[in-house]
Amino acid sequence: MKQQFHEQNRDLKVNINGRISHRDEAGISPFDSVVQGGDAVWEGLRLYGGKIFKLHEHLDRLRDSALALAFAEIPTHAAIIEEIKRTLAANGMTDGVHIRLTLTRGVKLTSGMDPRLNTSGPTLIILAEFKPPVYDKSGLTLITSSVRRSGPETLDPKIHHNNLLTSILAKIEANHAGADDALMLDGRGFVAETNATHVFLVRQGRIQTPRAVACPEGITRETVLELCAANQISCAEADLSLTEFYRADEMFCSGTMGELAAVVQLDGRPIGDGTAGPMTARLSELFAQRTAAEGVQVV
Repeated sequence: MKQQFHEQNRDLKVNINGRISHRDEAGISPFDSVVQGGDAVWEGLRLYGGKIFKLHEHLDRLRDSALALAFAEIPTHAAIIEEIKRTLAANGMTDGVHIRLTLTRGVKLTSGMDPRLNTSGPTLIILAEFKPPVYDKSGLTLITSSVRRSGPETLDPKIHHNNLLTSILAKIEANHAGADDALMLDGRGFVAETNATHVFLVRQGRIQTPRAVACPEGITRETVLELCAANQISCAEADLSLTEFYRADEMFCSGTMGELAAVVQLDGRPIGDGTAGPMTARLSELFAQRTAAEGVQVV
């Protein structure tokens, strides 16, 4: 699965610290912390009919991650929402849009690791693109990566940080194998998530998902758990091995950029009958109803 360029995005306007510029003219200082050391946090948002689904939950996670990294300054939710509105208005966007927020520690006085070199406040980057859900709903193929997801003993996944090299290495393995994405294990050998999404399995009508030990606290993941609880669908979080996914009736992944998407093959083995299953279809429909009905109006 390779994302495609959308012609609508050729003349995008990008917002960097309140300055809205053409995508080809926008720039980040070489002294910015995100350039110097990936010292930044980020969120992905999706716009549905003028509303952003789970906006405050995403902004809460952004703030929590920045607090964990001891950012000296963090913009308020209201300030960020105002800049999101300005960015969407500049691009004439109302629907079918994915927004990536990046908050960096800001520009340093001189090149170096020390956060005390940051004295000018954070940098807020808002990139909004016309982008429908990126995954093929007919089903994805995965391989298991040799790259492991780190747990809180090394770099806590509860910090939604910009150091994504493990995910990129796993994605490179998937590309070479001709798969859509890569499934990643934690340091104990249990399934964590893919290089980009959380995962769920379905067996005998019961849903399970890995515990959030070596994966971030996913907002779409949490929405799936909420949908299960509200619709009397048995669902649990557990330590899950590869074997449990190999013998599953269905498997699907979840994330803001791709919503819910079936996984039909793992390591060359079909999941269930090798097609998207009924539980995945049911939850996808429930999710679509939820995103259509809820959200913060920004357009």
